[in-house]
Amino acid sequence: MTLLRLVDVSAFYGRAQALFKVSLEVEEGQVVALMGRNGMGKSTTIKTICRMLPVAGGEILFDGHDLRPLPSHRAARLGIGLVPEGRRCFPNLTVEENLIATARPGFWDLATVAELFPRLAERRGQLAASLSGGEQQMLVIGRALMTNPRLLVLDEATEGLAPIVRQEIWAAIERLKREAGLSILIVDKSLKELGRIADRAVILQRGETVWSGPMADLSPEIAHSWLGV
Repeated sequence: MTLLRLVDVSAFYGRAQALFKVSLEVEEGQVVALMGRNGMGKSTTIKTICRMLPVAGGEILFDGHDLRPLPSHRAARLGIGLVPEGRRCFPNLTVEENLIATARPGFWDLATVAELFPRLAERRGQLAASLSGGEQQMLVIGRALMTNPRLLVLDEATEGLAPIVRQEIWAAIERLKREAGLSILIVDKSLKELGRIADRAVILQRGETVWSGPMADLSPEIAHSWLGV
């Protein structure tokens, strides 16, 4: 079953068009990698999905619901959990307060998040501002999971982290796919890591979908042409 579908989506920042024809699908239980060079529209696509940017044209459907007229909080309540770029936790709240701030009933609670990220349990009473960058990223992922989403959207979740912490984050994402069966849309630059967990890939070039298909079909030639690797 298709959970998320974008068809020829266009969007603007003011008078400047950022997305032209973005199309992608995420099936139930599927991990889809959204890829492209810097500035090609990946984060803008996520903003349109999460209703932080108006849609100028095309369709965005989530579980059959038209997302275009909805504000961001209503899109989130349908089951879209966002892990934004830049580790945007609430710095003046504790780890526990961050986690319960947007919590909704379901499988993910303080205990299950702590099992996925034991460091968060150890730092439960600390202010988020006192955490390392990697721990803040774990916290933001945990906070998104506490909304008990049907689709988890990860925007550069491992960007700028130390290698050992990056591996912890990737291991957690693999567990989310393997054990939780969560649908995931992920933006990241690591072809090696994405190759292990993604079922499909979508590549953007200048705000337009230029390639999509199974991750196994993303050949070195295609990667070189559209990703510069």
